Amino acid sequence: MSSTLTHKGLAARVEFDADEGILWGKVLGLPDQVSITFEGQTVHALRQDFERAVDFYLEECARKGEAPHKSASGKLMLRVPPEVHSAALTAAQAAGLSLTQWAARALSEAAHA
Repeated sequence: MSSTLTHKGLAARVEFDADEGILWGKVLGLPDQVSITFEGQTVHALRQDFERAVDFYLEECARKGEAPHKSASGKLMLRVPPEVHSAALTAAQAAGLSLTQWAARALSEAAHA
């Protein structure tokens, strides 16, 4: 069972609040100053509220003439132990790729698994 929803390119994590008896979620990958949340007592209601919230956000961006916030710039800096760095470099060279190309492929595969 997936605990994520997607709509118009935005993804959200879904959780269950046992105390309140509701499903709720938050859109992922947005800057801290932008928060899109939604809730519902059923999966259907949750999905409807999620889609309404995303649609509203995108409509407001269009109305203001602003581009929706990008969740990432495409630049990533990692700190890993030296032995991991060495193993990744060896794997990249064995595959005939730069470390950046190899890491991008590995991250893409892991993110879409």
